[in-house]
Amino acid sequence: MIVEIDKCKVNYIKPASAVSWDEYFMLQAMLASFKSKDPATKVGAVFVDGSNHQITMGYNGFVAGVDETQLPWGKDNEAPYEHQKYAYVVHAEANAILHSPRELKDARVYVTLFPCEECAKLLASVKVKEVIYLSDKHCTKEGNKIAKKIFNLSGISYRQMNMKPGLLDDLEAHLAKQLADL
Repeated sequence: MIVEIDKCKVNYIKPASAVSWDEYFMLQAMLASFKSKDPATKVGAVFVDGSNHQITMGYNGFVAGVDETQLPWGKDNEAPYEHQKYAYVVHAEANAILHSPRELKDARVYVTLFPCEECAKLLASVKVKEVIYLSDKHCTKEGNKIAKKIFNLSGISYRQMNMKPGLLDDLEAHLAKQLADL
């Protein structure tokens, strides 16, 4: 639409974002998960306040500062627990909470995998208000049911997010154009 202001024509375009806030923060969680060295399950988490400002983010990885070459990434349950990754990995939600510069009360957390019961305890303890997740691949496991019970008893809402079709293709095209413009 062209509008005349002080005898000059000014071009007005209605602004619109290519992504919703949910998509924006879930894409950030996905990017955070990309940093994980876990060969099987890469998880990312992003905490956001009520004004849609990012507070903290994290990904699943070994305890900070340890010699990672001395630890196993395998998940063979037949091996002794000492030789499984589960004994040493800090989950994405826990990493984000540990590195948060401020309190997380009433925050939303965007996470690529539904939280386990241990992370649910942490999320309830810091009083997040909502969990938005992509995958619930462990929905039949007892820990998942316990996590949902913790959320329900704590008044934490949770919902699965579906990325709109073509979003990743649009992002890839956008990034390719950005690189081409360098």
